[in-house]
Amino acid sequence: MAELSETYACVPSTERGRGILISGDPKSDSIIYCNGRAVIIRRLGAPMDVSIYGEHAHQTTVARFSPNGEWIASADVSGMIRIWGRHGDRALKCEFRVLSGRIDDLHWSPDGQRIVASGDGKGKSLVRAFMWDSGTNIGEFDGHSKRVLSCDFKPTRPFRIVTCGEDFILNFYEGPPFKFKHSHRDHSNFINCVRYSPDGSKFISVSSDKKGIIFDGKSGDKIGELSAQEGHKGSIYAVSWSPNSKNVLTVSADKTAKVWDITDDGNGKLKCTLACPSSGGVDDMQVGCLWHGDHLVTVSLGGMICIFSASDPEKPPTSFSGHMKSINGLSCLLQSGQRAILSTSYDGTIIRWVPGIGYGGKIHRKVNTQIKCFSATEGELLISGFDNKVHRLPLNEGQCGQAEPIDVGFQPNNLRFTLKCPDLAFVSTDSGLVLLRGTAVASTVNLGYAATASAVSPDGSEAIVGSQDGKLHIYAIERDMFKEETVLEKHRGAITFIQYSPDASMFASSDANREAVVWDRALREVKLKNMLYHSARINCLAWSPDNRLVATGSLDTCVIVYDVDKPASSRITIKGAHMGGVYGLAFSDENSFVSAGEDACVRVWRLLHK
Repeated sequence: MAELSETYACVPSTERGRGILISGDPKSDSIIYCNGRAVIIRRLGAPMDVSIYGEHAHQTTVARFSPNGEWIASADVSGMIRIWGRHGDRALKCEFRVLSGRIDDLHWSPDGQRIVASGDGKGKSLVRAFMWDSGTNIGEFDGHSKRVLSCDFKPTRPFRIVTCGEDFILNFYEGPPFKFKHSHRDHSNFINCVRYSPDGSKFISVSSDKKGIIFDGKSGDKIGELSAQEGHKGSIYAVSWSPNSKNVLTVSADKTAKVWDITDDGNGKLKCTLACPSSGGVDDMQVGCLWHGDHLVTVSLGGMICIFSASDPEKPPTSFSGHMKSINGLSCLLQSGQRAILSTSYDGTIIRWVPGIGYGGKIHRKVNTQIKCFSATEGELLISGFDNKVHRLPLNEGQCGQAEPIDVGFQPNNLRFTLKCPDLAFVSTDSGLVLLRGTAVASTVNLGYAATASAVSPDGSEAIVGSQDGKLHIYAIERDMFKEETVLEKHRGAITFIQYSPDASMFASSDANREAVVWDRALREVKLKNMLYHSARINCLAWSPDNRLVATGSLDTCVIVYDVDKPASSRITIKGAHMGGVYGLAFSDENSFVSAGEDACVRVWRLLHK
């Protein structure tokens, strides 16, 4: 048995030049947002309390809680809306194809009976309102000629719907059944977001023309604007009202978030500018916001989520982040006596996680290159991207030093430190091996076959290279030279991963034909066979510190843990560990391991022995 003890969730997917949508649960402090094909629910008071829904077939764009908090409507780029239960087994209530293209926004009516959605599509079908249980149309929404970026339902009767988009037009509809009433052309650029106040008396639109305009909620007439003198200096991407309908929160490409007082005559006066953490780059642009109870939530382009207190906005915010793209590297380390987890994604992000706490900060490099291969020790990182260079960087807790890149001649496909000889590092490419001593190339060898995986023993005396044809080539390393000793044959697919046990008495290998094998190193014989319980390619494997357990992670989303002293049939299987596949595994102690995958999440699992 294995139980999930912690989840370090991904952050919302962001796109430069676009706002993103996060929404809150009316009954609790939970927020909901989208990343990839997943919908993520997490509590503001406990960011590691995470729930993930992954039933969409396409990339998700927006999700919202129903007014009673029991149902969630989520939409994707194919124009599909799924309505599902928040609790229990998350039963699917309904599924409708609402638009022919991407859905950018959706809202529930205050009685929870209707939904309005807007986005992109063919012809004039850019907005649609329907009954939530039957899908019956409840109006016609003409008047837009381009993508409709935002829509909202008036939260009180008489019902109204307001929409806005890339045609610089804001449209106002009365109903139900809803019919076009009038439009406004007060903005001179994309209108990114429109939101009704909770009491329904006003609504506000914000635009890439740096303006925020306030309208009467019932008639749709313009009544005021946000002050231009104190206003944003860049595109305004999102806006959110306070629960008492007297303030709004706005975020902008000028890297600021501002709180405004909305006066009775409908004008906006700046109350304060929130001090968002800054790294100095475009990633600091603020693209999403939510006013949820006493929490002011902002999201930056780089995925940094900041939570301010509405009652004390001067107080430093609680900040946390995570991965936005799929994770391709994972390592468990001891740093200054404290256990830490490092994870990398191909976009160049390296994040440090602290068990029991969660987000421990991003590790910044001077040159933020993409990451293909990654290896780490307590004081050093070994990184390669999609070029011929290897970066060997000093690591001091959350800080990463500088070093000149090492050119190894070919694009690396595997990097390994020799744990007992910290000066020595091992690099394999598609056609050769490279031994690094410090930042210098000690030796190279051309293999003459296609190498797909490799490993080096902890003392640096032996290396194993897996080939495209499923063979394992074992090399002795003497005086920095490689000498082939033997070839092992058991696999029926390309080798995908090889790793020595911590005491170096065994090693494990896996292949693309879903099989893993544990070998006795001294006898060069199979120690544990029939490890054939995955249904797709095995991407990674890991040994426990006591050399007793081997965990394998696969494209089939499962993690399987084997005991090397027991038959393979007595395995522990974790189904659906990571949506889209498992790409990283590491043991933190004898009974706990960490996994990461395509869903950009990191999970900590605890093994329960019978």
